[in-house]
Amino acid sequence: MAEKYSLKEANFITEAQNKKGSYWKYLIPSFLFFGLIGINLAVMIAFDIDQSAIIKKQIDEIGRNMTFVSTIAPLSIFCLLILLYVKFVHKQSIRSLTTTRPKIDWSRVFFSFALITVFLVSLTLIDYATNPADYKLNFELIPFLGLLGLAVVLIPLQTSFEEYFFRAYLMQGIGGFFKSRLLALIFTSVIFGLMHIANPEIGKIGYVLLVTYIGTGFLLGIMTLMDEGIELALGFHAANNLITVLLVTTDWTAFQTNSILISVAEPSVGLEIFIPVFVIYPLYLFIFSKKYKWSNWKEKLLR
Repeated sequence: MAEKYSLKEANFITEAQNKKGSYWKYLIPSFLFFGLIGINLAVMIAFDIDQSAIIKKQIDEIGRNMTFVSTIAPLSIFCLLILLYVKFVHKQSIRSLTTTRPKIDWSRVFFSFALITVFLVSLTLIDYATNPADYKLNFELIPFLGLLGLAVVLIPLQTSFEEYFFRAYLMQGIGGFFKSRLLALIFTSVIFGLMHIANPEIGKIGYVLLVTYIGTGFLLGIMTLMDEGIELALGFHAANNLITVLLVTTDWTAFQTNSILISVAEPSVGLEIFIPVFVIYPLYLFIFSKKYKWSNWKEKLLR
């Protein structure tokens, strides 16, 4: 039976136990990470750099698998660095950075991973069956097996960094400092979305795509606050990125891999771009809320 926590029993924001003016410690990794993002964006704008062209050049020179590694490896390394920083500088346990439960609930991670995997694979197969002209079969056994091995190791590290940094580290820091779960949710969700502004798909589709990225940030933030831990967010994010790089990619996104399928359809900017945020994401929240018996929505999200 799924457990049910009350606010008195569990509060993810206060798990950090920040005492004695330790909030300044949050500034160091925040300035470093956002500083790197800012410098990268400034250089791209100043020199009018076409990121899609850079990715294509890398693929021509070192292949898709090594281009994938060069794209994802930095965030994978950051995952290990943020966990070490929290443990040795904040003197905070990884468990308390992850969840309010006595130990990390891996069943939540695996359930979320399985749910998103089934959903994404099903939607892709349905779309492939109804719109086969929009896809090109790209499967080659050896390159795919190489991608599979790399992705299974690197994707969980990359997505875990983003979850530990945004939904755990910053959410606990901002929420604890301002004593506001709502402010922590809004800030981390918006910043998470804007972090993707330099992605090549933004240049292809337009800034309207930020609605999806910011909406995803809100989804993951709501899951974290309602469930009092990031286990569900960890599973969701890992499944979303892993299935994407393995199953279907395009020639104009950040990930251009040796996936099974390549989408050759021109990207749409119609109303369907909002379907994930306003239709599918609420469905995910409904499923999770029923399984884990979430309650006190107003207190957990707005106070």
